[in-house]
Amino acid sequence: MIVDVVTAGEARALPGELLTELAGFYASDRAFQQLGGDFPDPARIRPEDVAVSLADDLAHPDAEVLLARSAGRLVAVAVVLAHDPDQVPAPSGTDPVPEPVPDPVPDPDPWIALLMVHGRERRSGYGRALAGRVEDRFRAAGHSGVGLSVAEANTGATAFWTALGYEETGRRPDRRRGHRCLLLRKAL
Repeated sequence: MIVDVVTAGEARALPGELLTELAGFYASDRAFQQLGGDFPDPARIRPEDVAVSLADDLAHPDAEVLLARSAGRLVAVAVVLAHDPDQVPAPSGTDPVPEPVPDPVPDPDPWIALLMVHGRERRSGYGRALAGRVEDRFRAAGHSGVGLSVAEANTGATAFWTALGYEETGRRPDRRRGHRCLLLRKAL
């Protein structure tokens, strides 16, 4: 499996050919898309729908999209961030803070915003392999853990992540759609 990394700057201008490939990839797993709710019609995902869906995560300057290919075919995708997008950032040094701000996490964990396997490739080991690559990258960068969230209704994803050693650390509503999510973390 070959993993290409696309940084946030590059990803903001994903070429039409890649967006078309990603649209087919996203549409390959209707059940996943129905649980996530990002697309109004999971059977008809268009390239522009993918661009809109990715825009929120790619608004973070530290975002990366990892494209995993096997024999040239896109088999898995991950979107990673430097930290939980809901984490309160530390106030900057000289800017006045009008209201008290909760203390930021001193060493925020990087965040897996998305990990998806092509619908025809599920249970083939690509998800586990890509998750391992993501963890290895974060470990090599000196991070002590990695976090993510999973919709409570997505019991398959919860089973996948807990089998990889992730443990529940809390619950909260999803920031985009409001459904309940489990917060998971793995020590690296």
